[in-house]
Amino acid sequence: MSHSARVLLNTFTALILITMATGISAETADFGEYRVNYNIFSSSFLQPDVAEKYNLKRSRSIGVINVSVLKEGEDGVYRSVGGQIEGQVFNDLQQSSYLGFRRVTEGDVVYYLAQFSYSNGELLTFQITANPQGSDRELPIRVTQTLFDERQ
Repeated sequence: MSHSARVLLNTFTALILITMATGISAETADFGEYRVNYNIFSSSFLQPDVAEKYNLKRSRSIGVINVSVLKEGEDGVYRSVGGQIEGQVFNDLQQSSYLGFRRVTEGDVVYYLAQFSYSNGELLTFQITANPQGSDRELPIRVTQTLFDERQ
């Protein structure tokens, strides 16, 4: 397996590790040479060892958003890139909270994690902006999701 194929595999492996046992798949937003992968889920779905490894609090009222940015190389293979991720989450009353993303690096793979509070069954709107390293391009994502804690 080539180095670039291993990097791509490691990126998706990291996403799988973070969302282990959640049953929630990663979504992708395509921006030409860039792709932004993200997933949103209740932290209560994390296994205790995974939560501890990534310093995430497990709770029925705390969610996790995981974001990674990939850039297509000249060889057509997407590779993980760093940068800056900013965002806000809005509830159905339009009350907002800023998301404090922190960078996680595992080998050649970079992704960003943030936690937020929510109420069971609450409709949330996420506005995320990814700013890839070495680019002046902003990659905006707006997604709505209702979170349920099925482990009640």
